[in-house]
Amino acid sequence: MSGTGRALREMGVRPKKSRGQNFLIDGRVADRHVEYARISRDDVVLEVGPGLGILTERLVERARKVIVIELDPKLADHIEDAFGDRVELIRGDALAVPFPHFDRFVSNLPYSISTPIIFKLFEHEFQGAVIMVQKEFGKRMVAKPGELDYSRLSVTVAHHAECQLLEQVPASQFEPRPRVDSVLVSLDPRPPAYSVVDERLFLRVVNVLFQTRRKKIRTSLRNASLLPDEQKGLPHLDERVERLSGAEIAELANILAARR
Repeated sequence: MSGTGRALREMGVRPKKSRGQNFLIDGRVADRHVEYARISRDDVVLEVGPGLGILTERLVERARKVIVIELDPKLADHIEDAFGDRVELIRGDALAVPFPHFDRFVSNLPYSISTPIIFKLFEHEFQGAVIMVQKEFGKRMVAKPGELDYSRLSVTVAHHAECQLLEQVPASQFEPRPRVDSVLVSLDPRPPAYSVVDERLFLRVVNVLFQTRRKKIRTSLRNASLLPDEQKGLPHLDERVERLSGAEIAELANILAARR
């Protein structure tokens, strides 16, 4: 049994698959993770799911302030005992509690909450993020139009940030060992290269089209009551969303906004 496994056993923590609890055990990976984040002494860093604190102990050495959100009561107790007032601990569900102000986001995200956490992340202003996610999820984050992994996630990420896969992390570096490898991913916020008239409508159109990605765009918009009576000049109606770029979806959404 690894040191991580013994520590979890001593705390009475049984990792839950439903929460995607896989704990990083390689300090060298944690070192690189934090190095990629380019943290300064002026930064406030937010970490979701600190677990045993392998990232946290490195973050407190670099940042002005570290805030962690932990749902598991026993793990939260461990973080409180290990770091005391060196971190601000928020006990609760990261999907439910409001995010405090932060400059940088550094986390090993459980797969089960990766999508909603990233969408929530983009509701806030921040300088940069480096996250650990499962390999297949990371591929969806950077997928381009026409690729098999292209999805709502791909468009949303590209709309808000420059995204880069940094390195692959083998499943053997986690306890318990997951079935798949992970990747470290960076997010650097920046405005999109296209204009959007109505941000909420654009994101709704993205969501609607990818929910029915095998249907033609005309059909998807009609079923969602988004197709206007006057369709002349509406682009891409006979195409499928999996081949449209964010800019092309924005073009469509902007015309829809003007005809509402």
